[in-house]
Amino acid sequence: MKRKLHPIAGVLALLIIVAFWVSTVGSELFGTEDDIRTVKLMIPWGFLVLIPSLALAGGTGHVLGRGRTDRLVARKGKRMPFIAANGIVILIPAALFLAYKADAYAFDTTFYAVQVLELVMGALNIALLGLNLVDGLRLTGRVVQTGR
Repeated sequence: MKRKLHPIAGVLALLIIVAFWVSTVGSELFGTEDDIRTVKLMIPWGFLVLIPSLALAGGTGHVLGRGRTDRLVARKGKRMPFIAANGIVILIPAALFLAYKADAYAFDTTFYAVQVLELVMGALNIALLGLNLVDGLRLTGRVVQTGR
């Protein structure tokens, strides 16, 4: 069961984070202030699915990797503390702050400074989670590792 839950939870979490990121960029580039406000207010609601998905992926990954010495497992394990810390220390507080500011239509310099930080750190988490996905596919033999 863990072998099925882990990739489902991981892919779901990654897709949610990508949706947050794309929605944010789309609303900022092509939307109105009302669109930006709506996106910023909806993202914290997405945490209700995202956080359990990340926890399930992390927990099942830890169990599946216990006792393994594979290089791929080690790489995935080294990325996870940064991914988690980035989410807990930067991304969740930033999203809550931005929702608060957007709800008040306070699209000021502070809003945009935090928005840039959130986009950069969100992109970094997307990249790291994507690397974990690829390494997971390599571990299961679904993707063949080349040249490394």
